[in-house]
Formats: sequence, C-alpha cells, structure tokens
Amino acid sequence: MATETSRPAGELPPAVFDPARLAAVADTGLLDTAPEGTFDDLAQLALAITGAQKAFFTIADGRRSFWKTALGMDPAAGRENDIRDSPCHILIGTGRELIAEDAAHDPRIKDLGAIGALGIGAWAGYPVFSPDGHVLGGFCVVDRNARPFTPVQSQALRTLARSVSSEIALRHALRQARARGEASAALARTLQDSLLPPRLPKAPGMDVAAVHLPADATGAVGVEVVGDFYDLFHTRGLDWCAVMGDVSGKGIEAAKVTALARYTVRTEATQHSDPATVLHRLHEAMVDQQISDRFLTAALAVFRPDSEGLAGRYASAGHLPALIRRADGAVEELHAAGRLLSPLLPASRDQHAVTSFRLEPGDALLLYTDGVTEARDRDRGPFFGDERLAASLAATRGATASETLDRLWREVADHSGGHAVDDTALLLVRVPPRI
Repeated sequence: MATETSRPAGELPPAVFDPARLAAVADTGLLDTAPEGTFDDLAQLALAITGAQKAFFTIADGRRSFWKTALGMDPAAGRENDIRDSPCHILIGTGRELIAEDAAHDPRIKDLGAIGALGIGAWAGYPVFSPDGHVLGGFCVVDRNARPFTPVQSQALRTLARSVSSEIALRHALRQARARGEASAALARTLQDSLLPPRLPKAPGMDVAAVHLPADATGAVGVEVVGDFYDLFHTRGLDWCAVMGDVSGKGIEAAKVTALARYTVRTEATQHSDPATVLHRLHEAMVDQQISDRFLTAALAVFRPDSEGLAGRYASAGHLPALIRRADGAVEELHAAGRLLSPLLPASRDQHAVTSFRLEPGDALLLYTDGVTEARDRDRGPFFGDERLAASLAATRGATASETLDRLWREVADHSGGHAVDDTALLLVRVPPRI
C-alpha cells in the first residue's frame, strides 16, 4: 500500500483535497497576491543561513503550488507550478518536514516535475500551518547541487517556517478582530504574548525566571501591542543566550521589529558566540530589510555554566545596564558601551563593546526594560529610578529567581500605586547557592 511519500508520480494524498484545509488556504487571502517583504525577509534569512540559491514560501490549493515568495527565481518563470510536480504536496500529506539531500536520487521526490524544471539538487522543506493546524503549504530552500543540511541549519529553517505560520496566525487574529469591530485588550495581549517565549527552558545549573507585565488598559499604551521582549535559549554546546529588548513606540510596527529581532537573535546566536557580533547582525538585518523605521535597544548575554557558577560575555545596544546581585546582597552595574539599533543608521562592527562577567553560587544577573525604572503614579510623581531598583534588588539576597522578580514587582507596584503607563519586562538568571 502506497504511503504519503511513496505514491506513484501524479497521485496526490487525500489531505490536499480536504475541504477544511482548502477553506483555510482561501482564508489566508494569500493566493494570487504580490510578494511581501515580511515573507521575503524570512526567505532571505534562510538563504543567508544555508547558502542555498533559492527559497520559497508556497500556498497550495487543490491544483497548484502558488509561490508567495520565490527568491532566486526569474520573474519570467511565473509564480506557480502544478501541485503534482511540487514536493509541497508531500508536506501536506504528512504534516512533517522533508529534507532531500540528493533530490535526483531520492525516491520520495526524484520523479516530480519540479526537480528538473527548477534545477533542484537538494531540497529542504517545512510545512506552514494555519491557526487551526491545517498545512497551508511549505517554506523551503533549494540548492542546485546535492548537499547536506547541518543540524544548526535545519533548526534555523524550522524556526523560520514557524515564524511564517505565526505571521499568518497574527493576520488571521487581526482580521477576526476587525470583522467584529473589536480591538480588544485581550487580543493585544495575545499578540504580545506570541512575541515572547511561552515558558523559559530548564537551564542546567541555573535558576531562571522572567515576567512581562502589561501597561494599564486605560494608560497611554491602551490596547496596542508594545515592543518589550525577552528570550532565553540554548545556542550550542554548553552555551546559552539571554536577551532583553525594547522597540520604540507601539502597535503593529513595533511588533514587526520585535518579531524580526527575536527570530534574528535566535538564528545568529546559534552561529556566533560573540554577543557584539549577534547585535551587529541584528542591526544589519534591520538596515537591509527596512520593515520599519522604529529603533531598538537591546542587552544580550552569552554564558556557559561550569562547576563554579557561570562565565559570560555581555553586550548592549543602547540598553539600560544589566545588574548583578552578589550572594552577599551587593549590586553591581554591568556596562558595555553600544549604540542603539536603527534602520536609519549604518551598521558598524565596532559599535558594541563586550564586557566579561562571572556569577558565583548565590549571584544573579538581572535584565530589564525602562518600564521598571520609569514607573510612577498617576499624579506623575517621582520615577522608581535606578537607585531604588538597585536597593530593592539588594534586599532580595537569598531569594530564588521567581521570588526575586515577585518582590521587585511588588516594590514597583507599591511605588506607582499599581499604575503602569508602559509594559515592563524582567529576566533573571541566578546560580543557586551550594547546599
């Protein structure tokens, strides 16, 4: 009995014609539309990461694979091919990625018309999903020669494919809100949360916590999405990366820059261990892709746990200094000179300094945004400020990561009377004390 990847040439899996899937395809509104920078930018990243010559984002109905993005293709070649000729129908049938390192001899795709027509030597494709889980099409790269794709490249492509699905989900949510005439705070919070990790990973030898607190629905930010974000992730080997960022302004433009920043940092940090290089690559992406004129500040730490604690390197792009709370309660500022990132400023390799740091048992590193230091009450009283933050952090000696952030937020809330005119993000990495 034929499987989804061993069907005779020209025979399509039933999932291609699933009415619910076809309805989801139509609902995207992407068929027969012009290329867009949002998707082209992600495809450009895929080419930079893999060194391949072509990258596609395709939407497939029951008869064709429509190329919403087709980098590396001659425009005269058109923007679609028959679904029977495209490996995309295999992604639809299985719902899983397909990597063919030698397309001409891979039994799954060697007889498909696209292999010869598009000069496919190697193909790496990943399904793109609708918000309700239907496979809409694929995100793929094509190399003219047979070649392997490294685990790092495969993971990066997987992340980029998920970002395409996330962009489609974001648009779907916005269309639903407009159709109902609602721009609700709940939707804004959902969109904001989609730009943050759903939960922090379990990092060996570390106690970690993070919090993102929304501005008041009645405050200046209202129900719009803002640009504060954070992330903590494993890069390679024993190395980890923590990042905190703040995009200027709010709304969809800020969300676009936030998404670009988070996905770019995740991709580049797996390739470069130097935090200044990661920030430089992010700046290059902002300048090259020009998705918005919003600027961004960011603080980035790359570190590795060892038997005595952890050793790290820190770089900043115009962000507030990180704070280190020592086990005895002493608080130190961690500075690294660096210019904020703007698509209107040229990217320079020497614009970010790097500072080394070390955390011993009981020490903690705090990254945060200015929603903390600029918190104040509705009567526009004094800011919470840097000195009060340092004193509050010092008073948390001995507390766990989550306890530390809880206490800090209570101090900020008491000072501001519970009023928050801006979103607030905090991320803490702590080395547990020896027992």
